[in-house]
Amino acid sequence: MTIARRFGAPLAAWCVALVWSASALPTNSLGAEQGPVDAYGQLKNPVLEARFEHITKDLRCLVCQNESIADSNVELAGDLRRQVREMLVAGKSDDAIFAFMTDRYGDFVRFNPALSAKTWLIWGSPFIALMLGVIIIVRIVRTRSRMPLDDDPAAESHPAP
Repeated sequence: MTIARRFGAPLAAWCVALVWSASALPTNSLGAEQGPVDAYGQLKNPVLEARFEHITKDLRCLVCQNESIADSNVELAGDLRRQVREMLVAGKSDDAIFAFMTDRYGDFVRFNPALSAKTWLIWGSPFIALMLGVIIIVRIVRTRSRMPLDDDPAAESHPAP
């Protein structure tokens, strides 16, 4: 039995699959891959790459919580970076990407969340509490300064006539 007879059909199927998969790869005239992302996962367009860096530095890793998704090695951060990259390639604006992430994960995903009534309350409440404390202390000091002293040494040393 010859090799062609023994492996003829599987070998032919394998060759067809190989040719089909090779033809499915986008290539330019030099044989290099085309597309917006290079072999290292970076965007080829420097403007998009700069936007990608800016966006990923402003998005918080939901697992690490004190790192941006640009700095985190967690799988979720990698997924979020990939999603941001895909949205940039699709032509989405920075605001649209931030809105998508905020809608999906809440304001916590942003290191610098947009100002809203909720964030005004969060950032303003310590100052309101401080001002309220100062007002209370001033009122207490004023009322105590108007009170008469119990120990008046002049009244004790000279009896009344």
